[in-house]
Amino acid sequence: MDYCLAGDDGTAAIWNHPPDLDLDGDGRFDAIGLDFDGDGARDDALADFDGDGIADHAVLDLDDDGIAESYFTDDGSGTWAVAVDRAGHVRWFGLDGVEHSSGPLTDFDGDGRPDDRLVDTDGNGLADRVLCSDEDGKTAYVDTDGDGHWDVRLTDADGDGSADGASTL
Repeated sequence: MDYCLAGDDGTAAIWNHPPDLDLDGDGRFDAIGLDFDGDGARDDALADFDGDGIADHAVLDLDDDGIAESYFTDDGSGTWAVAVDRAGHVRWFGLDGVEHSSGPLTDFDGDGRPDDRLVDTDGNGLADRVLCSDEDGKTAYVDTDGDGHWDVRLTDADGDGSADGASTL
């Protein structure tokens, strides 16, 4: 699993280490244990819950039963700023306005695969963005005003990671 950490001097280093912990309880290693918060104990972890090989959760102060004091996810800026519950669940509204609770991976687009990523950028427990991938590229929905309803649909038809189009909903 790849992860990037900054040093006290402002430099950053990219690391790779094979997962050695099973935090989601599915029998497969999905995290690496380390001292992330600098308390001198190897009771923290960086986890890859979506299976893409890149750390997507920082987990602090695991007890002997594998229960953590805090879970954080990347806010999109490369910092572990968004607190989430143990499973990374957030509330979100479907395009039909029905409220759900799941995540961070869910089947937002209804294709039968739970591979769409919910993101709560402001940490209020309500998803502000959702990223979907399919054979036509990538699509994102954004709640621009924080009311819980999707306002903008972004499309990335060529899959380069930059939006090629936007439309209001």
